[in-house]
Amino acid sequence: MAEPAVAVSGLRKTYAEVEAVRGIDFEVAAGETFGFLGPNGAGKSTTIGMLCTLVTPTGGSATVAGHDVVRDQGTVRRNIGLVFQDTTLDGYLSAEQNLRFHAELYGVPRAALGPRMDRVLEMVNLADRRKGKVMTFSGGMKRRLEIARGLLHSPRVLFLDEPTVGLDPQTRSSIWEYIDELKRTEDITIFMTTHYMDEAEYCDRIAIIDHGTIVAIDTPEALKASVGEDRVRVSTADDTAAAAQLRERFGIEGRISEGQLTFHVASGEEFVPKLFGGLDVPIRSVSVSRPSLDDVFMTYTGKTIRDAESSNGAGDFMRAMMARGRR
Repeated sequence: MAEPAVAVSGLRKTYAEVEAVRGIDFEVAAGETFGFLGPNGAGKSTTIGMLCTLVTPTGGSATVAGHDVVRDQGTVRRNIGLVFQDTTLDGYLSAEQNLRFHAELYGVPRAALGPRMDRVLEMVNLADRRKGKVMTFSGGMKRRLEIARGLLHSPRVLFLDEPTVGLDPQTRSSIWEYIDELKRTEDITIFMTTHYMDEAEYCDRIAIIDHGTIVAIDTPEALKASVGEDRVRVSTADDTAAAAQLRERFGIEGRISEGQLTFHVASGEEFVPKLFGGLDVPIRSVSVSRPSLDDVFMTYTGKTIRDAESSNGAGDFMRAMMARGRR
């Protein structure tokens, strides 16, 4: 069997009293697009920081491209590309100058730099803006340039930390078109973090992480199949009372989230008429849908990803620690 692109065993990271990552285990196959799905503060960015040698693990082990992230940091860094959640481009330099600076840092041979730069700029549709200053670029153009920069030195593993955060839906879609093109033309493994459910659908496999622990890992299709039941969302005059009646009269546990009562049943369309006849609380609206990754997340964590983000407060703990310069 081919060596995994990423192998993690018992990986942990603790900051003072906070256990950000709690002994996780997983592998990513070479050539795979692997997604880390979870709310802000779940441990996604802390994990990616450890895998990219930016954060020192508290315990456990991890290898990237066959090299240990603690003992072989320099080798790991030469074999990875990294697109941060927040832009790290120099706005006063042109796109080409940003790429040349990156090439110097990574020791890209001068003879190879010109053709490689042409290739990555063409790939992200920025060849005609190579001389333009980055400060004049839109958010989507900056993100595409950062992806091009991450590819410039031909990494074996490309890490994308929330690659489309803050972008509008149309730009997010176009970014994924470029990533798909990248997978067709480059021999590369992609490891990405996201809290967007629709983006997770692009991945070959997904690991759902919550409170520093991986709670599920499989293909998007298999995860949705594991839920098995239809999702019914109901808006009532009193969702708390409706949830109690649902439990008492049908033996079904519902959850109140995002202003609606949500539950799962084997055949939603057949159950809805029973619902109208079985609840004393006035029903304002009902929707039935097949299982989605939202349902998967709720099944494994007990809440929606939006509710999880609200309960996690200020966001990813790793970013706060990095801002203070702590390892």
